[in-house]
This record gives sequence, C-alpha cells and structure tokens, in this order.
Amino acid sequence: MIFIIVGSIIFLDQGSKFLATKFLHLNTPVVIIKNFLNFTLVHNRGAAFGNFQNKLFLLIFISIFAIALIFYNLRDKRNSTIFKLSLSLILGGAIGNLIDRLRFGFVIDFLDLRVWPVFNLADSVITIAAFLIIWELLFRKNVS
Repeated sequence: MIFIIVGSIIFLDQGSKFLATKFLHLNTPVVIIKNFLNFTLVHNRGAAFGNFQNKLFLLIFISIFAIALIFYNLRDKRNSTIFKLSLSLILGGAIGNLIDRLRFGFVIDFLDLRVWPVFNLADSVITIAAFLIIWELLFRKNVS
C-alpha cells in the first residue's frame, strides 16, 4: 500500500509539473479563480518559503537523508497507520521535488494562491502529512 501511495504522488506531481511547463510561461500568472488562485510557473531554486536559495547540493543531500530516514521509520511495526500514511505522503512529495532538483537544478512550482509562495502538488501533500502527524501526536491514545 505504501508504494502505491508514494508512486501515485510521484506520478501526479511529475505529471502536473509536466503540464505546467508545457502550457504556462515562466512568471506569467494565469487567473483560474479571480483574487484566489492563479497558475504561475516558477523555478524555485530554494526550499520552503525561498530558504536556502541556490544551495542545490545541500538541498539534494537533505532530501536524500530525509528519504532514508522515512524508509527506516516506515519499517517500524510500532508506528500507527496514520503515521505511516503521513510518512508515505512526505516520501512521495520529497521524491517528486528531488526528481526536479536532479533533472533541472530547481523545483517546478505553479500553484499560486496570491497570499502564499507559489507551490506544487508535492509541497501540498508534504504539508497535509505534517498536519496529520501533528494531529496524531496531539490526539492519539497512549497504549502504555
């Protein structure tokens, strides 16, 4: 099940980025929902919120390290289903963005909410997973 989730995220992420690069022009917004959602193709040479700009090798190293840690944690039978699902989402998103960094030297972003930095599907699933992990940590029942 984990590999289906991860594979699906990578496929959808890379497919959406392919379509964005095929149909959008760099830094040129296309209004989808006025004052809310644009598609704006951006080449992100940093990490979240533009941190670590032009630190490609550091970002690749961090991604590979994070992916290895996730694989290690996914093997732990003590982890809950929600935690494993969250790790799977993060893994798919991390691999999707790593593919971009290795292929292009930057990450392709195109979802533009106008009040937030431009992002992509991989970023979205990583964010959802982070909220799921927080939820799990706050509300899970202790089994001691």
